Amino acid sequence: EVSVAIRTGDTPQRERQQMLRTPPEVLITTPESLYLMLTSRAREMLVGVEWAIIDEVHAVAQTKRGAHLALTLERLEALVAAEGAARPVQRIGLSATQRPLEEVGRFLVGPSRECTIVDTGLRKPLDLEIRVPVEDMREPGGHDVVDPALGGMGTAAGGGDLVGTGVDTLSSLGAPANGDGGDPGATRRSIWPAIYPELLELVRTHRSTIIFVNNRRGAERLAVRLNELAAQQDAEANGEGPGPPPDQIAPAEIARAHHGSLAREERLIVEEELKSGRLPCLVATSSLELGIDMGAVDLVIQVESPKSVTRGLQRIGRAGHNVGETSKGRIFPKFRADLLECAVVTRRMREGLIEETVVARNPLDVLAQQIVAMTAAEEELAVPAVFDLIRRAYPFGELSRELLDSVLDMLDGRYPSEQFAELRPRIVWDRVADTIRARRGALQLAVTNAGTIPDRGLFGVHLPDGRRVGELDEEMVYEARPGQTFVLGASTWRIEDITRDRVVVTPAPGAPGAVPFWRGDSVGRPVELGRAIGAFAREAVDREPSELVEEYDLDERAARNLVTYLREQRNATRVIPSDQTIVIERFRDEIGDWRLCVLSPFGGRVHAAWALALSARIRDEKGLEADAIYSDDGIIVHLPDADEPPGADVALIDPDELEDLVVRELSSSALFGARFRENAARALLLPRAYPGKRTPLWQQRLKAQSLLEVAKGYGQFPIILETYREC
Repeated sequence: EVSVAIRTGDTPQRERQQMLRTPPEVLITTPESLYLMLTSRAREMLVGVEWAIIDEVHAVAQTKRGAHLALTLERLEALVAAEGAARPVQRIGLSATQRPLEEVGRFLVGPSRECTIVDTGLRKPLDLEIRVPVEDMREPGGHDVVDPALGGMGTAAGGGDLVGTGVDTLSSLGAPANGDGGDPGATRRSIWPAIYPELLELVRTHRSTIIFVNNRRGAERLAVRLNELAAQQDAEANGEGPGPPPDQIAPAEIARAHHGSLAREERLIVEEELKSGRLPCLVATSSLELGIDMGAVDLVIQVESPKSVTRGLQRIGRAGHNVGETSKGRIFPKFRADLLECAVVTRRMREGLIEETVVARNPLDVLAQQIVAMTAAEEELAVPAVFDLIRRAYPFGELSRELLDSVLDMLDGRYPSEQFAELRPRIVWDRVADTIRARRGALQLAVTNAGTIPDRGLFGVHLPDGRRVGELDEEMVYEARPGQTFVLGASTWRIEDITRDRVVVTPAPGAPGAVPFWRGDSVGRPVELGRAIGAFAREAVDREPSELVEEYDLDERAARNLVTYLREQRNATRVIPSDQTIVIERFRDEIGDWRLCVLSPFGGRVHAAWALALSARIRDEKGLEADAIYSDDGIIVHLPDADEPPGADVALIDPDELEDLVVRELSSSALFGARFRENAARALLLPRAYPGKRTPLWQQRLKAQSLLEVAKGYGQFPIILETYREC
């Protein structure tokens, strides 16, 4: 029998010791755990590795986590070769959603090795439908609804619509650009009362259902609402009359939440309940997209656009996961601009037009961390040999010796540690012999700060016996008090104590609880999807709804709402934003200030840089303070001191000027500061104060700000360069 073991951050110490004594024949692990094993005495169990299989390779290929893994694989290769292995480690990458295959293959094996690509050419059968449960998404219900968790960009019908004089545009673009909801007090005419019953009916008529949403707060709120509605319907079915509102009834257990802020043990419990049929529905974020075998799932529901074709295929593909089965998906847009995006995403899902994978190039923060780890695992290393090893990893295949030297300078203490203590040297670089070795403490530093996932300053949630339940956002914990109740994983918990790094809770079944919030990054629209949305809008405005029903998997109400939306836009501005046309509006807002609105389908990644440059240009040329906000659908500039707004030409910036303006503005932006903090932490310049303990986010920000002030005095400081590259 083949021996199999799992090594992750949650693996008990006893099991880790057992692996060292008796290495398994198959080891299932994570990129971070493999890195930790190579940097500790556990590397001994890896000397006989013959194969390395990377599942869902597309999920890491274009991230810093992937660049980190690529270097870890090269370190593994070097370790095995040093032991006299007969052949190199064979690498096998698996994925159903990647493009181009050649680029992903090069990421897997490096720039100089041969890679055999096996393309099965199979496309999974899809049963898709976009559903709109109301006749008119502008007026979806007969009453106003306050639903803070499922609000934000598109809580209401029209909340994200870009139509007319900019009023609807403001409600969309004014939403916060974090990933977990919008204005907590927003009161709008909501589509949610119409969506909940349809979701529940679908759940009840299928064996096992996964509902995907785009943020954790939404997952928690939706699970609670479905349980409350199910309890109300059950009460009515038992002849108890209409009964009280859903939120006043003890909820039935028909759905539970599943997301990354739940403890691993809690996630495993609810996954098993779904697989076994005891739980009809999971409401999940990206935590269920990849690598989890859910063979029993026969329906996936996506609430709001998945924001990319790749993500849509991964999510809908959770249904009918066995070979030859059809994946059944139902998509519920939240507002009319969301409906437009959903139509294009589903069409491209059918056509297999997934987004192109772009591998991260030369991330210097990742390089710094890996160099410290390499020196900590060896007595002394020749820099030319290290340089060769690094360049064998595809993300670093074009790394120059000059850039490597700048990172070594930083790690060797070139910059003034008397101004910032964490700039003290981590390695010794003998420039004469061109060798490097670790300084004291380097091993602990590399191990306790491993990986690329940024520290968000989250509080752990624990039971009194120490068992971990999940985690909460720091800002929510600061507002909480002992005795308060909240919902996590669709279960209610009562706060018993709040310490410096954890929240101690006890179960509070049946008690009403607040839905937590988490600050997170929004999922930006890829530019190629933006172009496709623009092209479709330009063509669909003249189509009849009946023509779109079959071609774009729309139900009849969805098709009518979509065509009406596009024609309203054209009636208001004569043209619609498309891949060929950008619409610029100027109007006074409700307090009389001028606003400049740029309507474009190209997505937040394009609009972020454009908004920076636009603000700078207005300030330089007009002498006006300009506050710009952006979304996937455009930019709004607030001009509080303007007697007259600038003309449309101010938004048309020459490409060369655009780059200069963005570079100049970036260093003083909040985005730059946030990215610098994360990059400095990856480069081991902002290490955790205590291994395994959280560092408050406000403290991280203060330290990062101090480091940034010092680093700005050195134009070639590697983490400054990396932050410019990443932004």
